Amino acid sequence: MMRGMFTPTRAVGLETLGLFVPHAGLDYTRDRNHDTGPSRENVSGLSPYLRHRLLTEREVVSAVLERHRFGACEKFVQEVFWRTYWKGWLEQNPEVWRRYRRDVAELGLASDTRSGGYREAIAGHTGIDAMDAWVRELVDTGYLHNHTRMWFASIWIFTLGLPWQLGADFFYRHLLDGDAASNTLSWRWVAGLQTAGKTYLATASNISRYTEGRFSPSGLATSARAIIEEPLPTRAPIAPAESTPLGARVGLLLHEEDLDAASLRAEFSWLDSNSRLVAIAGSTDPDERSPSGASDAVRRFTASALDDAAKRALDALGRPARVLPDALPSTVLKWAESERLDTVVMPNAPVGPVQQRMLTLGAALASEGITVTIVRRRWDTLAWPYAARGFFPFRERIPELLRQQGL
Repeated sequence: MMRGMFTPTRAVGLETLGLFVPHAGLDYTRDRNHDTGPSRENVSGLSPYLRHRLLTEREVVSAVLERHRFGACEKFVQEVFWRTYWKGWLEQNPEVWRRYRRDVAELGLASDTRSGGYREAIAGHTGIDAMDAWVRELVDTGYLHNHTRMWFASIWIFTLGLPWQLGADFFYRHLLDGDAASNTLSWRWVAGLQTAGKTYLATASNISRYTEGRFSPSGLATSARAIIEEPLPTRAPIAPAESTPLGARVGLLLHEEDLDAASLRAEFSWLDSNSRLVAIAGSTDPDERSPSGASDAVRRFTASALDDAAKRALDALGRPARVLPDALPSTVLKWAESERLDTVVMPNAPVGPVQQRMLTLGAALASEGITVTIVRRRWDTLAWPYAARGFFPFRERIPELLRQQGL
């Protein structure tokens, strides 16, 4: 169970999973919305490991279903699928991400936005005891309870009157489990953009109830006007997964969206056929999250997660993966040329900074005659097409998706 700190290794992720599994059924369903403070034990604490795929969604859900009936652990399984849903939705609506990034850049450059309420908010000096405590917790631990994230976003938008985009950026810079889809779309949901016209308004009574009286802030907004936006373009189709590469010398390049080489090799067995996987490397750039860069905690966590992944990822000669000093195309190209690779395989990255980096990298490698193959896990390929509408229609598909996964 979560006890306030996260160690970015697969071994600790598995230990955390083992501690949580007995409580993933009725205990979680009953207590999950309560936030008793940073050392909380009523939630799994698995999100930073899932976010980087130090643990995979399939293995987490599988472990829970081995212990509990689906009906008993359905709430937890749904929470795992929420992240999958958000990614699939953003994959089909990438304009939402482009607008968000543009807005953050423009708002961040506006000197009047950076003054006053915004600076006070991110420094934890709003005068609202709950908000100020949550800012400190986020900055100190890289984590906030999911219910608290909703309260925080609501107060930021409707009580403090600050741009939702800058709140989402603040979260994204500091959350160890922050990913482009879950973070951006959750803030949009609170603001009334994700489900058009439907906002989320935090109340003192709800906060008091679920923090067990720790906080009961006064002066919160009593009404929430939904933010409006220009209509989105037609949904983009989910791109088909790429076929098996035919290269004789294949390299696997890991990144912060997917760091478990072993399960990738198990799912895409051709990676090991005829000992073609002659090299593995990994690179990360957490500062791509924001124009302001990532927090020190996020940088450390991401770098340590990559180091852990590299030690566990052995190529055909038994060598651990090489940790590249940066994610620049020139650095990756130098690695590929030193290993005489004709193909570089990368796990798919959903819409977000890493996907953009991969597009740039793919073009650079292709210009040098190196084939680039992107592999998408079956978990995403099966689920993402059903994320075209709201979560409730998607939720109805979860039992079918579990059967398709053999769970």
